[in-house]
Amino acid sequence: MSDLRKNLLFTGASGFLGSNIKPLISKQYVVKTMGLAEDEDYRVNLAHTVPLLNEHFDVVLHAAGKAHFIPVSEEEKQQFFDINYKGTVNLCKALEKSGLPSSFIFVSSVAVYGVDKGEAITEDYPLRGRDPYALSKMRAEEFLNNWCKKNNITLSIIRPSLIAGPNPPGNLGRMIKGIKTGKYLSISGGQARKSVLMVQDIAYLIPKLEKKGGVYNVCDSEQPTFRDLERLISKQLNKSTPISLPYKLTKIVSYMGDIIGRRAPINSYSFNKITNSLTFSNEKARKELDWQPLSVLKNFKIDKDS
Repeated sequence: MSDLRKNLLFTGASGFLGSNIKPLISKQYVVKTMGLAEDEDYRVNLAHTVPLLNEHFDVVLHAAGKAHFIPVSEEEKQQFFDINYKGTVNLCKALEKSGLPSSFIFVSSVAVYGVDKGEAITEDYPLRGRDPYALSKMRAEEFLNNWCKKNNITLSIIRPSLIAGPNPPGNLGRMIKGIKTGKYLSISGGQARKSVLMVQDIAYLIPKLEKKGGVYNVCDSEQPTFRDLERLISKQLNKSTPISLPYKLTKIVSYMGDIIGRRAPINSYSFNKITNSLTFSNEKARKELDWQPLSVLKNFKIDKDS
């Protein structure tokens, strides 16, 4: 019996997101991967090379990119544009030679809005990102909008919030490590709310996005507080819930962190993120894609051995 699944090219499949969703999307698609890992079907550095594809793909899931952090040099700033923007352009050049897909799904970021606080931010909010990461994602979005329109390709852009899953990177990963080692700083009761997304929800969205197209914020509907996440992680690690430090004291410590540098447990940038609520509306994705996101507080299970 012939395999009637569509061919899907997945860039960034060896990262945190990819390793979690590839087994799920492989049930519905014939998946080929592209990236820097040794076991990729197409091993290539998209930032510097236009790959040679020897087959046609119906769907492209482009998740390869440089993750968000604060660059400290011009070289680090340029890397965002080389990987997130030029890498996207080079991928599209390769697709023009191998045959255009019918659908292109791009994993962008809520960072394009350029906000540190706010509630229920929708896709209509102006794109005001100004750091290299946000700007590189914005340029990639703009390029893809023009390229897909020109070539009559269904384009979906998803803007995930903080992503949860086993052994997550970024702020959640640092929270887990801090609680595990007893070095986590809880601030002012942890009342700030954050939008979070279960990583497997991206896999569940792919078939819907492939057919529909559009721009969507993707996150769960609960918008948990930092305290909610602290309690959840502490319980799984069999640790006591971290003591919450006073707002003013931690603010002073954050200023000291600005001087110490990256090895400091907190700086003014992370302090603002921890003490200000920043949530995004998933209403458009729920209505247009008939999508019900997983509850982070019910489904987030950490890897205790990591």
